[in-house]
Amino acid sequence: MHIYLLQAVTQNPDSSYWYLPVGLQLLFAIAFVGLMMGVTHLLGPSRKTADKLSNFESGIESVGNARQPMAVKYFLVAILFVLFDVEVIFFYPYAVNFKSLGWEGFLAVMMFVGFFLCGFIYIIKKGALKWED
Repeated sequence: MHIYLLQAVTQNPDSSYWYLPVGLQLLFAIAFVGLMMGVTHLLGPSRKTADKLSNFESGIESVGNARQPMAVKYFLVAILFVLFDVEVIFFYPYAVNFKSLGWEGFLAVMMFVGFFLCGFIYIIKKGALKWED
């Protein structure tokens, strides 16, 4: 009887039996992170000195107020980088499946590249990448 029940559970792909390994791995990961955080909190030093509480940025001493205005060009270039970087990621599925997509897939990618280049030409003509202040 027990063998038939096990076979029925393992043959049904909709059974929650298949989620057991994922659930166990999730529980072990959460337990491991909690254990490591607890151990480091208990065993680690807790001396709070003025040097430890001061800001540290790549070995450079902090000078002035952190609330100084920053050039918008920096943020613009960062956003454009993220935008075009994400667009390039969409080339990966095409590269993996280019044979099965055929000419229809090739034309779709060429349209995508065309839109991509139109956006790139637009930001160059607007001067978004020029650093003169």
